Amino acid sequence: MKRIDCFVSLASQAEILSREETVASVHLLEQPLTRSASVRAVAKAASAEFTLLYTRQTDLSLVHYALERMLQVADDTGAAMLYADRFISKGGEVVPAPVIDYQQGSLRDDFEFGGLLLLRTSALKGAAVRMTADYAAAGLYDLRLKVSQTGRLEHIGEYLYYEIESDLRKSGEKQFDYVDPKNRQSQIEMEQAVTDHLKAVGGYLAPSFRAADITEGEFAFEASVVIPCKNRVKTIGDALRSALSQKTDFPYNVIVVDDNSTDGTVDVIKSFLGDPKLVYIAQDPTWHAIGGNWNAAIHHPACGRFALQLDSDDLYYDENTVQKFVDAFRAQGCAMVVGCYQMTDFDLNPLPPFVIEHREWTPENGRNNALRINGLGAPRGFWTPLLRRLNFPTTKYGEDYAVGLRISREYQIGRVYDVLYTCRRWGGNSDSDLSIEKVNANNFYKDRIRTWELQARIALNSK
Repeated sequence: MKRIDCFVSLASQAEILSREETVASVHLLEQPLTRSASVRAVAKAASAEFTLLYTRQTDLSLVHYALERMLQVADDTGAAMLYADRFISKGGEVVPAPVIDYQQGSLRDDFEFGGLLLLRTSALKGAAVRMTADYAAAGLYDLRLKVSQTGRLEHIGEYLYYEIESDLRKSGEKQFDYVDPKNRQSQIEMEQAVTDHLKAVGGYLAPSFRAADITEGEFAFEASVVIPCKNRVKTIGDALRSALSQKTDFPYNVIVVDDNSTDGTVDVIKSFLGDPKLVYIAQDPTWHAIGGNWNAAIHHPACGRFALQLDSDDLYYDENTVQKFVDAFRAQGCAMVVGCYQMTDFDLNPLPPFVIEHREWTPENGRNNALRINGLGAPRGFWTPLLRRLNFPTTKYGEDYAVGLRISREYQIGRVYDVLYTCRRWGGNSDSDLSIEKVNANNFYKDRIRTWELQARIALNSK
């Protein structure tokens, strides 16, 4: 039974799909599906029960009876959109490329569905009617957000097709695309699309904030630089020198939290203990991860009024970073501050995209846009009394994102547009080149964080 209209970008794909018994028609796309006009044109032309979109510009190959399987799951579940695991040809090697389940908080514009999408045509047409914006880059993103408002997006955990991977960069190189200045215009479109979506589902927060009384409490130190570390013998010395050489008009200290390093990191830390500004915390052998190490620092009695991030393999840009952080807290009266950073290699040679300004963190809409992007910027500073009430989740990934989202639900996020940080990219970075499975696990957890936060915001708006 012919139940599917197909829309593809290459004639080779059209030839493959035209041979499928379930396919009623195959159409070559005149414009990319990133354009709203192209999505609306597809919705207008589709007449079969289901519409298949292949969003890639590379060749497609189907597993036997793949479309029949997708239709079977569609019938069984009533899902509005379906997608599946696939194999990818990457550099001549064919490897499994599983994807992850879609959640309420799967709001990232770079959520990986794979290239093959099967939509219930009624859901496609209904979403297209509500697509009133005219995007050049966010059309497909806008479509799936609107489809998700009325129906379920179903992941079929089965390998149903083959496609060619055209982006051969390592995972650590891809993760900065959303802050690359050359992508700024498309990011503005994505922000508009997600903001409209949040308004539609009741999760949008207007720019009205709770005041942060940053004079609360008595602190011996106005600021603490917090450095969690584990097995960073090559870099911890540089980080400590950077933190301890800051010039301020107030007392500050540096809290380094070592999580059971075994590579000589502790010996390097101890060589700095002659500096009275250094506080060394050695963790017990239970599970802490980065979040737990942060908690140990912020609950230490010597922690300052403001807790400032410095990763163990990075550096502050110059000797004025701590002062600029505290000046920003005082001037803006906010509970969290995000700065800008310079990308470099291990030897501090600048790397593209060079200076990362995090322009997505606007005072008017940053906390809504934060549900779309996969990070909150760096370096980050926090108001310690609030952190002590919230705590970090005891994880080694996404802990700062979870806390930042929670803070932004109530409080303004301050900004410093000076470069405060040197972010070194090298083979020892924990996220430099992750497997597909690890990337999926990280993304699934962050989507879960977003889901919880979105649910909390919807509940807040319903009061």
